[in-house]
Amino acid sequence: MIEIGEYQEITQIKLSREINGAPLFWVSAYLVDDILIDTGCTHTARSLLDFLDGRKISRVINTHYHEDHIGANRLLQDRRNAQVFAHEWAIPHIMNPPKLPHYREQAWGRPDGSNPVAIPNIIETERFRFDVIETPGHCQGHIALVEPNRGWTFSGDLFIGRDLNVAGPETNVTEMLRSMKKLLSMDWKDFVLLTSLRTIRKDGRDALSKFVAGYEGLAFKAKSLAAKGMDTRSIVNQLFGQESVFDAITAGQYSSANLVNLLLEAEI
Repeated sequence: MIEIGEYQEITQIKLSREINGAPLFWVSAYLVDDILIDTGCTHTARSLLDFLDGRKISRVINTHYHEDHIGANRLLQDRRNAQVFAHEWAIPHIMNPPKLPHYREQAWGRPDGSNPVAIPNIIETERFRFDVIETPGHCQGHIALVEPNRGWTFSGDLFIGRDLNVAGPETNVTEMLRSMKKLLSMDWKDFVLLTSLRTIRKDGRDALSKFVAGYEGLAFKAKSLAAKGMDTRSIVNQLFGQESVFDAITAGQYSSANLVNLLLEAEI
């Protein structure tokens, strides 16, 4: 399933595996001049290539190595001779994608390996200049692309547009908040967050600031409850009411308990 949107000079390509006529999980790729930022998952790779037919694509930028962001890399390299760029840490994981848990393979598919090169600090197109910012937290090797003159911030999975009550095995709350604060510290007039879901936040600075403040508040509450002798499960119930449904879906890989433990360890 594919949906197309336009924002200023950006084309947003929303992609999802379709099951019984309904989207499963959306992920967005973004086309700006000759660069494509992320490529969706394996299940939508051919739909993406069909849409890009006749459009100039010379470079692909992967914000990180996860399967829902690199799914069409190989096809774009083989059929469009596109050069793929990624953070140096992510390169071996894109070349040889890891084995996936069943639920992730069902949702997004296991991508074919592709051959990226290390991304430089600046990416230039015919009309725009992007700063490449290291933004770990969701995972290592995560980057954001920023066009400071326009305030565009392609944030990958660093910020997905809503509060989270779960964390996964690669989440690092301390690094995530530091990365967000790094973006907030940058001085440009506009701040538009172009997330990897379907969300484009024109109020990006306010949205990111509220997220940071909310997580810092959660960390303070979690640590206060732990100091009173409450265990992780009790803190989960106190903060979120109950454990997330994703705990069962992902066999514990993504859970509120994981998030609470990370909040307790966070350096805030």
